[in-house]
This record gives sequence, structure tokens and C-alpha cells, in this order.
Amino acid sequence: MQKKTEKVAGYIFLAFGCIAVVSVIAITVYMILKGTPALVKVGVPKLLFGTVWKPTAAEPSYGIFYIILSSIVGTFGAIILGVPIGILSAVFLTDYTSGSKTGRQIAKGLSAAVELLAAIPSVIYGLIGMMILNPLMYRLEKYFFAGNDNHQFTGGSNLLSAIIVLAIMILPTVINISASSIRAVPSSLRSASLALGASKMQTIFKVVLPAAKSGIMTGVVLGIGRALGEAMAINMVAGGAVNIPLPFNSVRFLTTQLVSEMSYASGLHRQVLFTVGLVLYVFIVIINLFLTKLKKKGEIANE
Repeated sequence: MQKKTEKVAGYIFLAFGCIAVVSVIAITVYMILKGTPALVKVGVPKLLFGTVWKPTAAEPSYGIFYIILSSIVGTFGAIILGVPIGILSAVFLTDYTSGSKTGRQIAKGLSAAVELLAAIPSVIYGLIGMMILNPLMYRLEKYFFAGNDNHQFTGGSNLLSAIIVLAIMILPTVINISASSIRAVPSSLRSASLALGASKMQTIFKVVLPAAKSGIMTGVVLGIGRALGEAMAINMVAGGAVNIPLPFNSVRFLTTQLVSEMSYASGLHRQVLFTVGLVLYVFIVIINLFLTKLKKKGEIANE
């Protein structure tokens, strides 16, 4: 009876695994079928490397290079800002609060705050960014560009605001997964390092974090996915103009491009927006494959 139950369970698990694989294949095929016609009609150089986006003009132009660049720069900036904060926060929660009852209580409270941060809807992040962060950015903008007639003032809705909001949004993912990975490091490694005369900080940065590198990389991958796929909050704080991705420029990301125009687009304009979705999908796949390969290399080197 037990063997029969295990056999049935195996078939069920196989079925769900197949559903997951088929779903990924179906999404990939659909995006390719819907996204490639515009590449043929507009042309790859004009579409992917053009810098002018005027889909409703008498002579429409569909250049999305600045949009692609804004997504790359914005995501990279969020990772540069958010990942170190997330990893150091995970270290504090796991190694610097476990030595006393008060520390454990602090860790419990901080963990609850991180979980709450993960549960906040994207639109709330965008609303807070729009009402609090954008006015602060506008003050900085006036300070740095006062008297500069060449600068187009954005009211604080710029790339820098988007980066800060994205960095905050990826923190829960990076913190939770990094903390779980650090906790999974055997205590014997810590004890051996301390016994050899290493300080607590040296043990953390030379022993614990390298041992937890695989899990931390997973958190970074998921954080990149969250940053690349965010639309609502970015649409509220980034301004929405197709510009060179400079810190105080109003910009548009790949995701916000879809959100802003898909509702009324038609014809070739709509096909180009599907191409934008295809580009976003390809970016996510490439980044995941690259970081997964990097993680495997790290695991082999550790062995």
C-alpha cells in the first residue's frame, strides 16, 4: 500500500513539474510569436538602437534604446544600493543579535518589519515615493541645476527616485534569503575560525559569507527579477519621459512603457509594445542564466 501511494505521489509531482515546464515554454513561444513581427517591420537597428519614440506622429518612430538603457541602469543602481544593505542587515539579524535575549527580541522585531516590508503593495511604495521622495529630489534638482537653462526640471520624478524606490523594494527578498543562507552555515565553521584567532567580523566576512554565497546569489537573482519586473511604483516616481538615463532626468523603463501605452495602442504600435515585452523577457532569462552559471562555478570552487 505504501509503495502504491508513493508511486501515485511520484506521478502527481511529475505532472506538476511538467505543468511548470510547459508554462515556461508556452510563455516563451507566445512572446516570440507576438514580439518578432515588429522587429521585421520596423527593423532591428531602428527599433533596438533608435533613440526617438514617437508612435503617434505623422511619421512614427519606435526607437527604444533609451528605454532599454533606463531599465538596465535603474536595475543596476538598485542592486548596487540595495544588495549591500540587504546582506549586512541579514548579517546583523543572524550573527549580531543571537548572543543575548535582548538581541533575539530585536531580531524578532526586525524580522517582522522585513516581512511587513515585503507585504506592502507596489502602489504604496509609489505613493510614498511620489509624496515624500520626489519633493526631496526636486530640492536637490533645484540646488544642482539652478540657473542651468539646458536642464529640464522634472519636479523630482527622475531616475534617482526610481533607483531608491527599487532598492527599498528588493530589500525584503535579499534580507530573507541571505539570512536563511547564513543560518544554514554550520556552526562548526564559525567555531573553527574563532579558535584559530579570527575576530567575529573576520569570521563573518572570510568564512560565513563565502560559505553562504550560493544562497545569497539566489537572493540577488530574485532581487534583480523584482527590480526588472516592477512597473506601478516606477511609473509613479520616474516621470515617464523617454530620455538618456541620467540621475535627474525623467525616464521610462521597459515595464512602465507597457503600462503607459498598451491600453490604447493599436496596429504596429501595439506590436512594438509586444517587442518591448519580449526584450524584457530576454533580459530576465539572460540574467538568470548568467547568475545561475556564476553560482554553480562558485559551488564547484568551494568543493
